[in-house]
Amino acid sequence: MSDIRVKICGLGTAGDVAACAQAGAAYVGFVFFPKSPRHLSFEAAQRLAVEVPVGIAKVALTVNADDAMLDQMIETVPLDMLQLHGGESAERVAQVRDRYGLPVMKAVGVADEGDLDAVQDYAQAADQLLIDAKPPKGADLPGGNGLSFDWRLMAGRRWSVPWMLAGGLTPDTVAEAVRLTGARQLDVSSGVEAAPGVKDARLIADFCDAARAV
Repeated sequence: MSDIRVKICGLGTAGDVAACAQAGAAYVGFVFFPKSPRHLSFEAAQRLAVEVPVGIAKVALTVNADDAMLDQMIETVPLDMLQLHGGESAERVAQVRDRYGLPVMKAVGVADEGDLDAVQDYAQAADQLLIDAKPPKGADLPGGNGLSFDWRLMAGRRWSVPWMLAGGLTPDTVAEAVRLTGARQLDVSSGVEAAPGVKDARLIADFCDAARAV
C-alpha cells in the first residue's frame, strides 16, 4: 500500500479478518459497545484477534469504559492499541495509557471549527488522534454512523501526534477526503458494509485499493 494507512473497524468474522489482511489494511478494529451492531464479546474478539496476521495492529474501540471493563478486556483479548471513543477527558486518556502500557488513540467528534479546539489537549495525552464526524444529537452511536463533516476544516492542520480521518468514508470518497484534509491514515466501518455490522470483502478491497491509488 502507499504511505496511506487504512483501519477497518467493526470486524465480526474470521472472513472479515482475512479480507482486511488480503486488502493490505494496517489496522483492524474490534468494537466493545453493546449499542453498536458491531459489538463483540471479549471471547469472540479473542477468537478473531488470534487470526490477525503479525504486522496488522489490533485496536479495541470502547466508549467511556471503566477500569473493570478494560481490565477484563485486556486480560482476554490480545491487543495492540486502545481507541477511546466516548467523552473521556484528556486526564482519563493519560490514565488509561499509563495503566495498561498500550498506545491510546482518542476519537474527537467534529461538526464545526470550534470542535477542533479540544484536539490539542488530547494530543498531549494520546498516542494518536481519530478525527471523526460528531454524531447527531440523541444518536446511540458515537461513531460508525456513516456521516462526514466538512473536510475543509482540516486543511493545513497538524498536531504533535499522528492522526486518522474517520466519518462517512467510502471507496468513492477516499481521494477527495485525502485531497482536502491531507490525511495519511483513514478509518472506515459502515463505508465497507453490506448492512449494519456486516462487512463486505469487495468493498474492503476497493477501499484499500482507492487509498493505495491516491
